[in-house]
Parts: sequence; structure tokens; C-alpha cells
Amino acid sequence: METVSMSGSLRENVGKKDAKNLRSQGLVPCVIYGGKEGQVRFTLEQKAFKPLLFTPDTHYVDLDIDGKQYRAILQEIQYHPVTDEVLHADFLQIFDDKPISITIPVKLTGTAPGVLQGGKLTLKIRKLKVKGLPNDIPQYADINVDSLEIGQGIKVEQVQIEKVELLDVKSSVVVWVKPTRASGK
Repeated sequence: METVSMSGSLRENVGKKDAKNLRSQGLVPCVIYGGKEGQVRFTLEQKAFKPLLFTPDTHYVDLDIDGKQYRAILQEIQYHPVTDEVLHADFLQIFDDKPISITIPVKLTGTAPGVLQGGKLTLKIRKLKVKGLPNDIPQYADINVDSLEIGQGIKVEQVQIEKVELLDVKSSVVVWVKPTRASGK
């Protein structure tokens, strides 16, 4: 999986007034959880979130906070309801020997014969929730649609990813070829 590097600084004070002051300076209050020292409160620049937010991909984050290194994933993010600016971000520290749960995007490969016959390929689940060791989780969940006829689909239970457990409902349809008027079915 791809990695994004970000650098920030530790927060001096914690509270609403301090957070508002930081946001007026173009900084985002953040917290990293899951480490041995508990919560680490820090700030990042607003523009540093661009490679994480404006992409469908999932990334690991290498955080440099005042010279100390953390490897993490973006757990949750809060936006302003009107301006859509980032108000707060939560990161989860990850370790190579501890499994994590994360969502990865679905990438379709191949050409479905049902589409060539007039059907419409419909992606029902764009991201799959998976659990595994950080080094075993792939960038994408590759799903080959070469065998799909009109009215057929692929469920979560049919998706195979090595060394990774799928956490979505097994009977959920990920992708299917929907019949259309043009297909006559």
C-alpha cells in the first residue's frame, strides 16, 4: 500500500479556544491513538491532507511529530458543515505485528460478456473492509469480471485476498451485470 509522509508539531494546550486559534492559522488539531504512550495530540497543516482526502485510494501515513516517527492510518476525520474544511483528524498507530481493520477500494478488471450483450456493469460496493497485518493488505481488491453474464454478480464471499480476512457481509453483492432494455432480458 502507498505511504504519505506528513510532519506536524505537538500541541501545547488542549481545548476549544486553542483549537479555534489553531484553525485560524491554517492548522488542524489531530490525535494519534494506539501507541504505547497513549494519545499524542499534535497539529498538521490544512493543505497536508490533500493527498489523503482527494483520492479513492487508502494510504498509510508516516507522521513526523517534532522529530518522532509514527506509522499510522487515518481513522476518522471531521469536516466543517458549510466550508468542508478539515476540523479534526484521528489517526491510529499501526505496528507490523498487529492486525488492523481498514477499507480498500475495489478495482474491476476484464470485460464482462453480459456488458457486450447489452447489460450494465454495476459496482454496488466501492470499498471492502478487510482485516490483516499491515504488510499483507493490498492497495486494491482486484475483482475479475470476465465470467459475468447478464443477471450474474460476484458476492463478498467469492472475493479472495491472500492473508486477509474480509469483514463485509458475505452475502452482499459487490458487482453485477444489470439487465437493461437494450439487452432484452
